Amino acid sequence: MAPRATPPSRAWIRLPSGRRLDLLSPTAFDWSEEDLAIGLSRTFRWGGHSIWPGAPLSVAQHSLAVLALRRGRGPLSADQARRELLHDAEEGLINFDCISPLKPFLGPGFAALQSRLQEVVALRYGLPPWTAAEKRAHKACDIAMAAAEAVHVAGWTRDEVRGTLGIRAGVMEQDPLVPVYGGEAWRPWPPELAAERFLAALALSSV
Repeated sequence: MAPRATPPSRAWIRLPSGRRLDLLSPTAFDWSEEDLAIGLSRTFRWGGHSIWPGAPLSVAQHSLAVLALRRGRGPLSADQARRELLHDAEEGLINFDCISPLKPFLGPGFAALQSRLQEVVALRYGLPPWTAAEKRAHKACDIAMAAAEAVHVAGWTRDEVRGTLGIRAGVMEQDPLVPVYGGEAWRPWPPELAAERFLAALALSSV
């Protein structure tokens, strides 16, 4: 029987700014805002699959869409807006948005890694804990965006959204980002544009 590999004591990632992030022991000062925006703009939802030629949907664009949809359902404080914008921030630090069917196979180690990163993101940006009502409102918007993205970006049918993916939400026709930024509904943005817009929204929510 082959000996078990010893777990690494460090797991470094070098970020675009030149800073280094140890995934096993992250701190709230290991990345710049630009690092985060670039990471989220280069991390793709739906496993990178898209019906738009050469244009997968970034987590940065998804995060902005959730924020826009949530704002459309009621006013938000700056702290609440920042929390919505950063709800998937840890994915930009590891450049990985795990599709739901894969998560059970990654085990508790990956879940713990995500939790550590979420904690340092919350510390870095002063994110208040969710109340039960706020969490429900956020999840409703996040799930609604997932249903819409499944059809308008990933190419699932409306029947498949519910029957195959198990997403219990109606499929929106209006892209919540169009009233904010213009452009063609549901078209994924180039990474550079997604990073620029995410960075600007983060700056506004931090004022």
